Amino acid sequence: SLSKSFGPTRAVNDLNLQVERGETLSILGPSGCGKTTTLRMIAGLETPSSGTILSNGQNITNLPARARNMGMVFQNYALFPHLNVFENVAFGLKTRRLSADVIEQRVTKALASVRMDGTARRPVHELSGGQQQRIALARALAIEPEVLLLDEPLSNLDPSLREDLRDQIRSVIQTLSVTTVFV
Repeated sequence: SLSKSFGPTRAVNDLNLQVERGETLSILGPSGCGKTTTLRMIAGLETPSSGTILSNGQNITNLPARARNMGMVFQNYALFPHLNVFENVAFGLKTRRLSADVIEQRVTKALASVRMDGTARRPVHELSGGQQQRIALARALAIEPEVLLLDEPLSNLDPSLREDLRDQIRSVIQTLSVTTVFV
């Protein structure tokens, strides 16, 4: 029964859904129907007006985003322009205060999973849109999330690149068997 209002506007109204472990759920709908708001509530970036969010049977509705094990890939990638590829992918790991060895291993694994090996020291502004999107996906995967949230990750790409990246994302999701909500 998840709902979210912004003043008099009801963005999400009494939403009920369940995603099983390892399953991919796609949310489709027209612009302004509440898809991104729903993802942001699941991630802990928006507070629901009413309702409950459960993960593995635990109520996480009031947990801050940093306390949820969720990786989010934003439509605009949300990469830090002053950080290189490695530092962008490692960001969530550093905030979790993991050891340098664990961070190195996870960043290497995440970059390999999106076929971006060898780019760790490159500045993100030197990468193409498709490469930046793969770095954003690697950052979300590096934390080994329970749930991967994808907010229109292909909308800013040209059609041929969109198709290729869609197939890559599907392959990564299937290989890692990560629960995914895809707008």
